[in-house]
Amino acid sequence: MAFDASGSPQPLPTAYPPAPRGDDADVLHGVTVPDPYRALEPEDDPVTQAWSKAQRVLFDEHRAGWPARPAFADRLAQLLRAGSVGTPAWRGERVFHTRRTPDQEHAALLTTDPGGAERVLVDPVAVDPSGATTLDAWQPSKEGDLLAYQLSEGGTEESVLRVIDVATGQVVDGPIDRARYSPVAWLPGGEAFYYVRRLPKDAVPDGEDQFHRRVYLHRLGADPADDVEIFGDGMEKTNYYGVSVSRDGRWLTVTAAQGTAPRNDVWLADLTAEGATLEAPRLRPVVVGQDAKTGLHVGRDGRLYVWTDLGAPRGRLAVTDPSAPEPEHWRDLLPEDPEAVLEDFALLDGDGLDAPVLLAARTRHAISEVTAHALATGEPLHTLELPGIGSVGGLSERPEGGHESWFAYTDHTVPVRILHYDARSRTVSTWADAPGEIDVRAISSQQVTYRSKDGTEVRMVIVSPTASADGPRPTVLYGYGGFNIALTPAYSASILAWVEAGGVWAVANLRGGSEEGEQWHRAGMREHKQNVFDDYHAAAEYLVSEGWTTSGQLAIFGGSNGGLLVGAALTQRPELYRAVVCSAPLLDMVRYEKFGLGESWNDEYGTASDPVELGWLLGYSPYHHVHDGVEYPSVLFTVFDGDSRVDTLHARKMAAALQAATSGDPATRPILLRAEANVGHGARAVSRTVDLSADQLAFLAAQLGLEVP
Repeated sequence: MAFDASGSPQPLPTAYPPAPRGDDADVLHGVTVPDPYRALEPEDDPVTQAWSKAQRVLFDEHRAGWPARPAFADRLAQLLRAGSVGTPAWRGERVFHTRRTPDQEHAALLTTDPGGAERVLVDPVAVDPSGATTLDAWQPSKEGDLLAYQLSEGGTEESVLRVIDVATGQVVDGPIDRARYSPVAWLPGGEAFYYVRRLPKDAVPDGEDQFHRRVYLHRLGADPADDVEIFGDGMEKTNYYGVSVSRDGRWLTVTAAQGTAPRNDVWLADLTAEGATLEAPRLRPVVVGQDAKTGLHVGRDGRLYVWTDLGAPRGRLAVTDPSAPEPEHWRDLLPEDPEAVLEDFALLDGDGLDAPVLLAARTRHAISEVTAHALATGEPLHTLELPGIGSVGGLSERPEGGHESWFAYTDHTVPVRILHYDARSRTVSTWADAPGEIDVRAISSQQVTYRSKDGTEVRMVIVSPTASADGPRPTVLYGYGGFNIALTPAYSASILAWVEAGGVWAVANLRGGSEEGEQWHRAGMREHKQNVFDDYHAAAEYLVSEGWTTSGQLAIFGGSNGGLLVGAALTQRPELYRAVVCSAPLLDMVRYEKFGLGESWNDEYGTASDPVELGWLLGYSPYHHVHDGVEYPSVLFTVFDGDSRVDTLHARKMAAALQAATSGDPATRPILLRAEANVGHGARAVSRTVDLSADQLAFLAAQLGLEVP
C-alpha cells in the first residue's frame, strides 16, 4: 500500500508501463539470439525517455509505501557520521592524507606542514557545492612541494589532472583531460612526471574514445598537447598502463594489462643509462607474454623487489639486482604461503633499527594478517597484533627510510582507522581514528564453511543480531565473485543498519574473487563462470538449511559484476529468493562488449565474437533466460546515468523483460527501476549514499517482512 501527500492510503499499480517490444535479433555463428527490448538501448531516444519516466513514477508509488525508509535513512546517516580517514603519504616531515568529518559530503585531502599546521589542499565540495564532483586520485611529488590530483566533475567519471603548489595551494599546471585511471610518476625535482592519457576522440575510431591509452612524459607548465608519447603505440586498444619511478629517479617501470585480464607485461628502464633520455627511455622486458601478474619496486638498498604470482597463485616476493631483472635471476624472499594470499609489503630500513625489517600483509581465507620479517633473508620475526578479525590495506612507509609503517584497518563494527607500527619496539598503535563518534549496537560476526554443488569448500561471513540462528530472520545474501576482487570484513552502514533492525546479512566468498588466490579467481571466470552462481545458490541453501532464514525471507544483493551475479541467480533459481537488489548491473552478456568499458572485460567473461565463448555467455546471460509465466522474485534495479563502466541499458532491458514475463503480482512482488542522475559507478556524496541505501534497505524490508522500529 502506498500513501499520498496527505497520508491517505493509495492502491499500488496492478500493471506495468508498456515497453517497446520488437523482433530484433542477432544471428551469431549460426545462432539466432533474440533481443526484444533493443529499442530501450539508446538512453536519449524519446521512446526510452517516455518509458523511463513511467518507471520513475512506478518506483515513486511503491517507495511511498515502504514504512521502514525514514528509520533506515536516519540510522544510515548516523552510522556514516563516523567519517573516514586515509593512510598517510609522507614526504620528509610533511604528511598527506584524506579525512571526512561527520558533516562532510566527501573526504578532503589534507597536508600537515613540518611545523605541525594542518591545511586543506583539495576539498571536492569547495570545488562543487552540489557534491557531484569526486576526488579520484592524488600523488605528491618526491619532495612533497607539489601535488598532482584528479577530479571528476559533475558525476562524469572523467578524471581531469591538475598540479598545485603545496605551500600556496595554487594550481600551477593543468587541466589535463582524458586522464581517467592514470597513475602519476614524479621525477626528482618535480619538473616532470610520467602519466597515462587516452588519445583524443578525433584520433580514434568512433565509439572507442574510452580506450587507446598511452604513457606520456609531461614537463611542468608545458602544453599537454606537446607531451611526448613514451609507450603504448601499436598495442591493444583496451590496455591499461602502470608507471612508476624509483625514489632516486634512476629506474622507470612500465606495466601493461589488456583490460582486466589477470596478467600483465612489465618493462624496466635505467634512465641514467648511456644514450637514454627521459623522452626515450630504453625499456627492457622483464616479464612479457607470461600468464601472470608482476609488480616491481626498487628499494632504497638498491635491490629490485618483485611481487608476482608467476608460479605462485597466492603470490610471492622475490628479489634481484635491477640490472638483471628477468625471472631466472629472482630469489624468493617470501615464498608462496599455501593458505594465505600475499597482498602488500613495506620496507623499513631506518638508522634506528638493528637490522632492516620487511612487513608483509596477507589475507588468510579473507581475513588479514600482518607479519614482520628480516629484510635481508625473509626470515619471520613476529606477527603484528591487530584490533580484531578484519581487513588491512595500504601499507606505507617513509620514502627516505625509517622504522615506521602505517596501514588502514577495518572490520564489521570498526570504521577505517589508521594504525602505526614501530619496528624498534614491535608495537602497533592507533595513528588516527575515523573522526566521528558513533554508537554501534552489539552484533555477532562469524565465518562458516559450506560446500558448493561440485563439493568445493566456500567460506561465508554471517553478520547477525545473535551468535547463532535463533529462528529464521529476513536475510540478505551479498556476493561479487569476479575480477580477482576479495570481499573482506569492512565497516558498512548498510549492513549495520539491517542487522541492528533484526535482520541477517551474509557475505559469500565466491569463486571468481581473490580470497584464495589466482586459482580461485580463474575457477570462476570464462567457461567456469557457472561455478560462481553455483557457489551463490549453495550459500543460500546453507542459510535456509541451518535455520538462519527461509526462501520467503531471503534476498540477494549485488552491484556491477555482482549485479550480473544476482541477475543470473534470480533467473536460474527464482524459487529460492524472495527479493533482489541489482545495482549497476551487466545483464545482456551477448552485447555487453558494445557499451561502456565492456571490451575491457572479455578476458574475464569471454567474447560473443567467438562461437565457443558465445556458448558460455548464452549459458547464463540473465536477459536471455527470462521466461514467460515464471513467478520471479521482486527486483529493484538501481542505475546511474554518469556510469562510464556499465551502461544503464542492461537494467532497462532486463526490467522490461521481467515485467512482461513474471506471473508475480505487480503490487506485491514488483519489478522496479530506480535511475539516478549526475552520479557515476563508484564514488558519491554521503547524502546520495544515504538516499540510495535507504531505498534499497526499505525495499528489502517491505518484501521480506522486516519490521523496523
